[in-house]
Amino acid sequence: MVFKRRDKRPFWRIVQESLWPRGGWGRAAYYVRHRVVRLPDPPERIARGIWAGVFTAFTPFYGLHFVIAALLAKAMRGNIFAALFGTLFGNPLTYLPIGVVSLKVGHFILGTEFDEEVDKSLVGKFGDAMADLWYNFFALFTDRDADWSHLGRFYDEVFFPYLIGGILPGIVAATVCYYLSLPVLHAYQKRRRGKLKKKLEALRAQAEAKTNPIRGADEPSRAP
Repeated sequence: MVFKRRDKRPFWRIVQESLWPRGGWGRAAYYVRHRVVRLPDPPERIARGIWAGVFTAFTPFYGLHFVIAALLAKAMRGNIFAALFGTLFGNPLTYLPIGVVSLKVGHFILGTEFDEEVDKSLVGKFGDAMADLWYNFFALFTDRDADWSHLGRFYDEVFFPYLIGGILPGIVAATVCYYLSLPVLHAYQKRRRGKLKKKLEALRAQAEAKTNPIRGADEPSRAP
């Protein structure tokens, strides 16, 4: 496979690098920017892909961000690879502020209350919801009674407000990234076309020099 790593990383290394990439987040951001601007597509199409990826980072569908971003980019006629890179707007450094903003906006729209101790309650609600899923999975094969109370509370207090509240800040952040990336993409592609044009002209000049040698260089001098 083209994108398969030659050296297989252990699981702990994968977890470590997902939280803190090799070289730090600054280097990771530079790498993402470098890869995005070199995508072979018009700037508007790449920028639409970035919009789709950044917007998807504000949705609570963790684990499905790549899929959602790709589908959204396809619907918008944007670059799918740019959309995948755009989802990296959501990372361990930004997930907490994205979650807090989305939940606050969602609870405000729905007219419900937001738990200010989000660093404690949000993680706890995620844990309780996963515990419910795990418990009820085993309940299918045993005589235990299924209990969906924690999962229901998670949906009412976290998932649904997050889903509704992430729309507006997601649109704002995605639109800002769109308009910031568009001039950068235009400038990069213009400079890249200029370099390629100069290189092509130099190769053309070399080819002409080989096929059309200087006249008189190989001719014997004539006597007066």
